[in-house]
Amino acid sequence: MTTFPNSPRLVQGGLVLADPKTARVLRVIVLQYNPDTITRTLQAQGAGADSGDRLEALRLKGAPIETIKLDVEVDATDQLERPDENPKTVALGLHPLLAALETIIYPKADAVQSNLSLAAAGTLEITPVQAPLTIFVWSAQRVVPVRITEMSITEEAFDVNLNPMRARISLGLRVLTTNDFEVGHRANGIFFAHHRTKERLATEVAGELSQLGIRRIP
Repeated sequence: MTTFPNSPRLVQGGLVLADPKTARVLRVIVLQYNPDTITRTLQAQGAGADSGDRLEALRLKGAPIETIKLDVEVDATDQLERPDENPKTVALGLHPLLAALETIIYPKADAVQSNLSLAAAGTLEITPVQAPLTIFVWSAQRVVPVRITEMSITEEAFDVNLNPMRARISLGLRVLTTNDFEVGHRANGIFFAHHRTKERLATEVAGELSQLGIRRIP
């Protein structure tokens, strides 16, 4: 990080947990260091691609299935150099940050206990626990609802109490679209805003046929 007074403020990526009905922010998890690489894979959802229907060749059923993979590094060294300002890091290391990430894919303990009580009382059908809405934020141009599909954590450099001081976290995300939610769900508005942002950005690209070595389409 530079200390030059006129240097631009670094924008960090991260995850936001929100209420699925109101989008009220419940927790913000800021990445300590922005990863150098993010891998995105998009699978088109063609209406007739599988059936071979020639009448449907150009039709799309919806937004593509998009997956995102990124590797995150976190390090408590800087905080440990100022122990008086970071007593929680001294006492717990990276456990709180790792727990904040891991519990995204845990159901709430109280909800699990409630379901266990219902099962013990003879309830035949138990409703799966609803998790908060997870939103991946990577600049103002990429704010998308996601589901964490995989998470791998490598912990390193433990202190005397076996608290991890460094960690590498690999995240696999699946972007959730309007095909994943019922009509009226708050996440639909978030995805639509992302969709419209893409369309707006796409208009900034304007090539010419002559650049491709042709004068017209045959």
